[in-house]
Amino acid sequence: MPDISEILKKARRREKTVRLCLAGDAVAELEGLEAELAKLGEAWQPDSLAASDPRAKLAKQVAACRERVRESETEFRFRALGDREWSDLHAAHPAKEKGHAWDPETFPPALIAACSVDPVMTPDQVHELFEVLNAGQRDVLWQGAYDANVEATGVPFSLNASAILDSLIAAK
Repeated sequence: MPDISEILKKARRREKTVRLCLAGDAVAELEGLEAELAKLGEAWQPDSLAASDPRAKLAKQVAACRERVRESETEFRFRALGDREWSDLHAAHPAKEKGHAWDPETFPPALIAACSVDPVMTPDQVHELFEVLNAGQRDVLWQGAYDANVEATGVPFSLNASAILDSLIAAK
């Protein structure tokens, strides 16, 4: 039978990581290049043996831009609050409307600040970040912080790893 003191020594609070692309201008550029490439579509036909495909240059630009967008992603890591800290934070942001568990305007940024471990953020910094992010990006941050605190922990299934390992087994 397990000893609770040994279990407590091993226990760690739930963590959750989310990634956000913070280069909105690069995303817009990528979308423009993709639209331009789609416009050329498959309609291009060489008119001579010396003709070069104009899509190739554009495809290289898309690939380079995708890499810039990928490099602009920032990782945010959240760690679950302890029971008392969660309860105190919850109490500090009571719901204004019946049926809500908390104030939907003040609780999300407060939770993000309270459980951010990398980067560490103050509530003022979260509000400053929210001024740059769109609603979808704010939701991703909020969901990451919330999930760190309420999502059950288990061993996640990896479809990619399973597929690779299955292909390695099949190749033998």
